[in-house]
Amino acid sequence: MRLRMILLVAVMALTAACGGAEPDTSAAAADDGPPKPVALWGAEGGFVTATMNVLRPPRVVLYDDGLVVVDASRQLTLTDAEAGEVVARMETDLTGQPPTAEPKPGAPSVSDVPDTVLGVRGKDGKMLEVRVPALEQLADFYPKGLVDAKKLMEGLATRAAEEGAAYVAGRVRIVAEGAPSAEGTPSPWPVGVPEPPGAVDPVWQEDVEGAAVDAITKAVPAGQEYGRSLFTTGSGTVVVLSWRYLLPHE
Repeated sequence: MRLRMILLVAVMALTAACGGAEPDTSAAAADDGPPKPVALWGAEGGFVTATMNVLRPPRVVLYDDGLVVVDASRQLTLTDAEAGEVVARMETDLTGQPPTAEPKPGAPSVSDVPDTVLGVRGKDGKMLEVRVPALEQLADFYPKGLVDAKKLMEGLATRAAEEGAAYVAGRVRIVAEGAPSAEGTPSPWPVGVPEPPGAVDPVWQEDVEGAAVDAITKAVPAGQEYGRSLFTTGSGTVVVLSWRYLLPHE
């Protein structure tokens, strides 16, 4: 049984226990829909480039079918029991936390670092998310549950790196950032890839699928350095072209 069905059954049971109407058995059809995140670890904000701000994926996402995607580049699949345990532990760690956590008095000031985002889908089907400023730097000043939740997701990231496989998808997010003073010789804009209609300020983005995915992944292979992804648009604008695979829920 897929985890999404386990969650669905839990919601139906909760509805019945609360005296709700008899659930419509057609709700089981939700099992055939696209996977939904049930636990996540990500980052927001911080002193990052405009491209990173747009392109940055969640660090780890666990879906209701057991799929784990790490950095939009690695994946593995958990058993129902493993996925259920992750969700249960995340729910225990995050329940009762405010939307934005605050460190205990006496914590030093930390700036220009991303907020940690931790999330879990509860039995009510809603996603509970907690933002934790500078969690890594101020771990001793936050509740243990928040630190434990991050460590749990870090474990999934480590496991995906060691046991998982490369993550690929049929949809890609393209980001172009203006780079008029960048060093290097720009390449002509890749054929088959949509391009900015004019000036890029500060970034331009487009989600693509089909033939455009093959075109962009060939033109800018994964792992290329900054100077090797310079391109010139048809209008003569020099940009740094970047991309990543989109996640199932994006």
